[in-house]
Amino acid sequence: MALRLGLRMQQLQSFRGLATAVRRQSEMSNFPGANSKFVYNLELKRSIENTPEPCYHIMGHDGNIITPEEFPEEITSDTVLDWYRAMNTTNQMDHLLYNAQRQGRISFYMTSYGEEGTHVGSAAALTNDDVVYAQYREVGVLLYRGFDVQKLMDQCYGNENDLGKGRMMPVHYGSKEHNFHTISSPLATQLPQAAGAAYAMKTQHGDRCVICYFGDGSASEGDSAVGLNFAATLDCPVVFFCRNNGYAISTPTHEQYRGDGIVSRAAGYGLDYIRVDGNDVFAVYNATKAARKSAIENNRPVLIEAMTYRIGHHSTSDDSSAYRGNDEVDTFSQDTPIARLDKYMRNQGLWDDDKEDAMQQEIRKYVRSCFAQAEQSAKPSMKHMFEDVLYEKPERLQRQEQEMLAHLAKYPGEYPVDEHSKA
Repeated sequence: MALRLGLRMQQLQSFRGLATAVRRQSEMSNFPGANSKFVYNLELKRSIENTPEPCYHIMGHDGNIITPEEFPEEITSDTVLDWYRAMNTTNQMDHLLYNAQRQGRISFYMTSYGEEGTHVGSAAALTNDDVVYAQYREVGVLLYRGFDVQKLMDQCYGNENDLGKGRMMPVHYGSKEHNFHTISSPLATQLPQAAGAAYAMKTQHGDRCVICYFGDGSASEGDSAVGLNFAATLDCPVVFFCRNNGYAISTPTHEQYRGDGIVSRAAGYGLDYIRVDGNDVFAVYNATKAARKSAIENNRPVLIEAMTYRIGHHSTSDDSSAYRGNDEVDTFSQDTPIARLDKYMRNQGLWDDDKEDAMQQEIRKYVRSCFAQAEQSAKPSMKHMFEDVLYEKPERLQRQEQEMLAHLAKYPGEYPVDEHSKA
């Protein structure tokens, strides 16, 4: 009897131990799709109640450095002055070309008012070997890389000196020399392309990455989900740089999403991320520098959300007064990246009104001279319509070209052929 009782006790203890082991093993779900801890109380999560992701900055609205230990030690006074000049060059070029479109001298234009800090701060953290996929509001990145204002003007006019030979609409810049892929109008198409380029770059084991710029509106496109997910699952060295400027043309952000901006989506795709004050050029520089380093060293994509404000209209095809008030625009106009950096330089004793006036006059003179030269240049040769798509011009294109030339010869007074280059 005692022996049986002892055996039963041993069996009971064994069963209890097995049950405990099974229970402990089942504390984690271990499904292929996700490995997470089991819970036993029903709770529907409300993401909109989560604490918003913080926004990194080191320079206050008054131009003072809040955290001196965060200030990039490699940035000298001369570098700051170069950044300020680059942002103002972009600003003056925007002003001139926007008015030129309103006068009918070019067909289209988009300004970058209020977003210049995202251009210069990010561009300064890259190397010239890094590859850029832009949207259409990053002209400052191309300028910072050494692309000349004259070439920008030539592109907007589509003249004979335009690298694109007049085939693209204005502001659709590109430069093989500067590793800047030609801009495409459809939104978010650059994200999957950037992921693919970064994957190819990873196989080369080099010290460079891809940076892909896009706006909050583009983040609503399907291609953005494709690009982010491909980059994450393929472990691509790419930095996705989102300019959250408050509006997708006329659609404000509160009508675009209910989550915490764009940066909150990074966790869902498995990206590293940071939200940064886009009007603080030093913070943008630090964030991009860290993102680039991480992307290359870890072969992991990084998402940067730069919070800023689009002061200008979406484009010359838009009138933003139809969907936002002047008070809102005026408020944000007081704290632009240019205005904040101006305050910083004055606080540091680097700047004053005389230097400001002299610089603005110098930039204005140069920008206007480039504008005049672009306007006076001939339009591209008509032969370019039949070139550069196929390596060898097929018979059908040769026939079409001859038909066009014959038509122009027959009706010489009906077409402005004299405005085109004969080269």
